[in-house]
Amino acid sequence: GVETVSFEGIVGRHPEMIRIYQLLTQVAEASVTVLITGESGTGKEVIAQFIHRHSRRASRKLVPINCAALPEPLLESEMFGHKKGAFTGADRDKPGLLEVANGGTFFLDELTEMSQLLQAKLLRVIQDGVVRRVGSENQDAVVDVRFISATNREPQEAVSEGKLRSDFLYRLRVVPIRIPPLRDRREDLPLLAA
Repeated sequence: GVETVSFEGIVGRHPEMIRIYQLLTQVAEASVTVLITGESGTGKEVIAQFIHRHSRRASRKLVPINCAALPEPLLESEMFGHKKGAFTGADRDKPGLLEVANGGTFFLDELTEMSQLLQAKLLRVIQDGVVRRVGSENQDAVVDVRFISATNREPQEAVSEGKLRSDFLYRLRVVPIRIPPLRDRREDLPLLAA
């Protein structure tokens, strides 16, 4: 009999998918940083949710942010928060999503769409947990966050093209998980359609 695995929203019986399920279960429990690569529509966010749900952080929040969906200044303010008066309309101190995710998991989708400048700022958070809000001169919070990121691009190519800092990628790709495209696992199509 062919083993079909439906793994809480992740479906497949392709050997590569079964290998991924096994890896996910191990990875979820260790609090390591994970980079998920795969084409659009391969279920990267579902995988991030799975990892979070099976981690020791499951009782805390999984906070997703799509780096491609927001213009640069807004993305920075959303992630890091801002101090009152940092820009027009900043009428109060506002904690960012990194602070909201404290104790939980931060999911960065479309990673390669983030500017080099923001990558450098986020690198500090990844390295030492320090968050500095927009318009602030000092450290505003120390957070304990697990990072899971995803991209539909080849990360090493993005580094060569100057879209991704190599030190940033190095920190985020502790455990790489590549989701094979559907055309490479046609046997999974009927399962997904169902």
